[in-house]
Amino acid sequence: MEAHVDVQPDEASTIADRVFGQLRQAIVEGNIPPGSKISEPEMAARYGISRGPLREAMRRLESANLVERRPNLGARVITLSSEQLLEIYVIREALEGLAARLAAERMSAAAIADLKALLEQHRGEIAREYWQAYFQKEGDMDFHYRIVQGSGNQRLIGILCDDLYHLARMYRCKFGMVSNRARDALKEHELIVDAIAERDGELAELMMRRHIRASRRNVERRLATETTTQQRTDP
Repeated sequence: MEAHVDVQPDEASTIADRVFGQLRQAIVEGNIPPGSKISEPEMAARYGISRGPLREAMRRLESANLVERRPNLGARVITLSSEQLLEIYVIREALEGLAARLAAERMSAAAIADLKALLEQHRGEIAREYWQAYFQKEGDMDFHYRIVQGSGNQRLIGILCDDLYHLARMYRCKFGMVSNRARDALKEHELIVDAIAERDGELAELMMRRHIRASRRNVERRLATETTTQQRTDP
């Protein structure tokens, strides 16, 4: 029987926020893999919380499209088909291209300088990984997040940073951050920032679209390789 613990509404909200963040990070970074069942009793025990705040965190994960509930199956981490994943890249190409164009018009000189400094930091981190990994931390440490925020368009920010960001990041962690594309991806980022710094919105959009298209093609190759490997190992 679950012990009854009196939790004030504000405290419950704070607990739900914390657990939501922890679960989201675990899902995005692959520690809870796609398709995994999420047991509420197990999660409540793991995080030392009551079921109320946990259920609130789970509702928020569903709203973020990271968890889905199915009749008789309970809650599971979302699994995208190859087609659904590639659709996200097509959407990102169009909308992040627009974000880059707007960023070229609207980002302050200080924000652009900060973006260049971020890429220098990324360069050092990639070099330490022998140019085989480009892992960007969440939020302001993420190049794409910074560009979208720099667009200044709140509706665009809502779509890309709220609706799609963590779902896209989940698959970027799986396919894009450990690959032989690290050096090329960094160079592409630098070209985008150069265009933004020059206030050339048309070029910034073109460079961003090319960059995301190249990432999509990399994912397509990885998916094809996985499919081939699976076919060879199936009895």
